[in-house]
Amino acid sequence: MDKKFGKTEQESFVTSKGEEKRSFGNSGPKRGGSRPVSGGIRNKDERGSLKYGKRPSHGEERTDKTRSFVQKRRLEKIDKDVHKDTIRLNKYIANSGICSRREADDLIVQGLVEVNGKVVNEMGYQVQKTDKVVFDGQNITPEKPVYVLLNKPKGYISTTKDDKARKTVMDLVANASPYRVFPVGRLDRSTTGVILLTNDGHMTKKLTHPSFDAKKIYHVTLDKKLTHEDMKLIAEGIRLDEGVAVVDQISFIEGKPKNEIGIEIHIGWNRVIRRIFQRLGYEVESLDRVMFAGLTKKNIKRGHWRILTEQEVNNLKML
Repeated sequence: MDKKFGKTEQESFVTSKGEEKRSFGNSGPKRGGSRPVSGGIRNKDERGSLKYGKRPSHGEERTDKTRSFVQKRRLEKIDKDVHKDTIRLNKYIANSGICSRREADDLIVQGLVEVNGKVVNEMGYQVQKTDKVVFDGQNITPEKPVYVLLNKPKGYISTTKDDKARKTVMDLVANASPYRVFPVGRLDRSTTGVILLTNDGHMTKKLTHPSFDAKKIYHVTLDKKLTHEDMKLIAEGIRLDEGVAVVDQISFIEGKPKNEIGIEIHIGWNRVIRRIFQRLGYEVESLDRVMFAGLTKKNIKRGHWRILTEQEVNNLKML
């Protein structure tokens, strides 16, 4: 247990040899002051709400503009597809996430695609979004997969709607996509940090299935110092109602008080981290997820979101 988590979010956290570096903790203030950006009107659709966090400093303006431009181009491309009356069949298939357009052409030529009950093998065939398209016996939809990474603030629940009219993560990403997205897994109302939202059902099923073992890293703040003996017990596994809660790694955070803990898990039981510490007589005062399936909240302020890059999506698909 002598392995330490890094001091800040920029510092590396490596769980095993050959595994990519991960970030942990809270980032400190950047140099360059907090002077507000002058001129122009901020596009809410590009970087989420400014309700949480400070405005970018003068030194960050250029980076933010570049990031905003890329986000805007991605959203414009998605929005353009949404408002078209018809779409080429190969693009329809590609947007469903099954394969690329070139591969879709091969499927069409082979007579493996049906439109409204009839086999279509005509190249360049146009379909309406209301048409029923079937491949390999299953209906497919033309929605292009969208992946939104949110740094969830406290006080929001991770559902699409709430009967008690409480705030949900959907309120924060309302302008992120013309398509309806759904949270991948859940963070409870008082837990903050990284959460992924997408309309890609296959990806959601993959990342939430118990056999997938999606790695998650949390920054835990307890009501009192954690003893070395209790840390050892947690590392060995604490028995809960579902069985033994296996913890991949646990350590004190370097340079922080002994009540601040870094913990890595892959199990997805409800409120599992809080219950682990409660079993040993500790209360979790704050819980922040800093990494999920290789995705971190770096450069995303609390309450903000961003669209995943192509490379990040490819990384998820290769997991």
